[in-house]
Amino acid sequence: MYTVLITEDEADIRQLISFNLERESMETLLAKDGIEAIEIAQEKEPDLIILDIMLPKLDGFAVFKELRQDSRTRDIPVIMLTAKAQLDDVVTGLEMGADDYLTKPFSPRELVLRVKALLRRIKTTTSKSTITSGKFRLDKNTLHCFVAGEQLDLTPTEFKLLLLMIEREGTVQNREDLLREVWGYRDTANSRTLDTHIKRLREKLGDFSRCIKTVRSVGYQFRSNA
Repeated sequence: MYTVLITEDEADIRQLISFNLERESMETLLAKDGIEAIEIAQEKEPDLIILDIMLPKLDGFAVFKELRQDSRTRDIPVIMLTAKAQLDDVVTGLEMGADDYLTKPFSPRELVLRVKALLRRIKTTTSKSTITSGKFRLDKNTLHCFVAGEQLDLTPTEFKLLLLMIEREGTVQNREDLLREVWGYRDTANSRTLDTHIKRLREKLGDFSRCIKTVRSVGYQFRSNA
């Protein structure tokens, strides 16, 4: 059974999320402020965290930063919640390394689908645990990525995105396919999520960022020998 930490200061929303996830046979942990969220996350090490940005005591950004600095919680996928009037917060959250986001008000069904998509991603995959392409070596079991012998600090979502492109090296991946397979989206309405993760991935790849090519009006292509 998966465990999800719900960090939300509004009791009604907190209980609504908990109810819908528990209907899907997930266990939920509840936190009403940023300090409590960090304490629970470090003690319980949940499989996924839903994190509201506007929290008392410590806001969502500060909580996220603290979680990413702790070895116990750094790889836990995070979905951020924000109000529609605060869409700039979405970009900030994604650039910090959040895996996904939802704007309030949101559909409980959509939230459940997003959670399931992220949880599928953290399962151990494959019989062939290591994939190599040029200077790139990815271990699917440990989610470790090495480029030219140097280990990169990738989030689970960044790892999944890079892995998907490497597995289809040379093929142009359209935006719809990447959004569906990495995040579970059914359309391109949330394309900002993809663009922000590609930007962060390129920054971490440094000189090897050239291996990810933008194909105008279509999507992206990976070539290890670029």
